[in-house]
Parts: sequence; structure tokens; C-alpha cells
Amino acid sequence: MKKIVIAIDGHSSCGKSTMAKDLAKEVGYIYVDTGAMYRSVTLFALRNNMFDNHGNIMADLLESRMQEINISFILDKETGRPETYLNGKNVEHEIRKMEVSGRVSQVAALGFVRKALVEQQQRMGKDKGIVMDGRDIGTTVFPDAELKIFVTASADVRAQRRYEELKAKGDDADYNEILENVRQRDYIDSHREVSPLRKADDAIELDNSNMTIAEQRKWLMDRFKERTE
Repeated sequence: MKKIVIAIDGHSSCGKSTMAKDLAKEVGYIYVDTGAMYRSVTLFALRNNMFDNHGNIMADLLESRMQEINISFILDKETGRPETYLNGKNVEHEIRKMEVSGRVSQVAALGFVRKALVEQQQRMGKDKGIVMDGRDIGTTVFPDAELKIFVTASADVRAQRRYEELKAKGDDADYNEILENVRQRDYIDSHREVSPLRKADDAIELDNSNMTIAEQRKWLMDRFKERTE
């Protein structure tokens, strides 16, 4: 069975990461969560006071310190899933908080940030056998990927999923705040100048608003088999 590159793009809080992780584990591929990479850069900026009093990123300051940011993924032996590390420290929980969610689209829109992370992502996938999810994997990072999926769901459904995820972790969560954040991120991601979120011409669209996790897994495995067998 030939190895391929699988690109999973789509809107925020669609469950792309869960789908990609499960597929990678099932078929023995490497999984890379590119959203976690942008969230890690955002966390670095927050920790180093790189947002002004109006909540805007101080881009020049971040650009001058990009070389200090090292992002890696290390497999958690208990869960069998990769976790995100920023400069050697596990930040998987911190990067999922609303403080980061509310600012990540702003950071991800910066050309120098995208350039640096896209180069890393392309190096990760040069030997194929990889599942990568994000906003521009099928359009910018791997335009020649053998399997491209574009995932979408209604904003209400995505906000509810995010709300339940945060509550399950014991974090404070406000549904209306999350819904507004989802809508804002959709707008910013779709309208940014560098690599805007869009469905690649050869991507297969999946609306998972009313699908169970099991149904998604089967759908994705069927698409994988079509491309590899």
C-alpha cells in the first residue's frame, strides 16, 4: 500500500484534529496539528507581553523573536496521541484556552509567522505517510496532497462542541462568547491576505454537523482506502 499525504482543512472547532489523530493512529501515519503550532506562537506572544492595550499583536516584536520559538510534538504513551511542546514544555492544555483562541487568528494572519511554520510543515511531510490538519494544508502547504478533505459544520454546532470540551476540562466557558469567537475566527481566517481559508478545488467536503465520531471515522477510512488501494 503506497504512502500518501492527507490534508484536512476546515473551519475552527470542526473536530479536524480528532479526525486526523484517529486516522493517523489507525493507519500508522504521523499526525501534525498545525493549529497547535499557531496556538503555540500565540501563547509565546501572550507570555512575552506582545499584545498592546487594545489586544493587537505587536508584529515587529514577535518577528524579532521568532527564532526563539521551538515547537515539537511528543507522543503521550498513555493516550497514544501526540501532545504539543513549546520550547521543551508541554502546553497542550494551555493552548486550548479561550485566551489563546481569541487571538490565534490574528497571529496566524501574519505573513512571517505563516512562512516560518509552513516551511516546518513541508519538511515534516517530505517522506509522506502523514496526516496534517489546519486551514491551508491542501491549498498552500501540500497542494499536491493525494487526499484533501475540507471539513465544515454550522457555527452553532461548533460553538457547542467547544463549550462542552472546555467544561469537560474544568475550564470556565461562556457559550455566547465562544459562538462569537467562532464567527470572528471564520471571518479572519477567510479574509486574511496570506493563505486565506478556502476549499481546494480537488478537496472533498465533509459537513459533520449531524455526524457521530464513528460515522466520521468510517467516512474518512473509506476515502483513505480509495486513494491507497
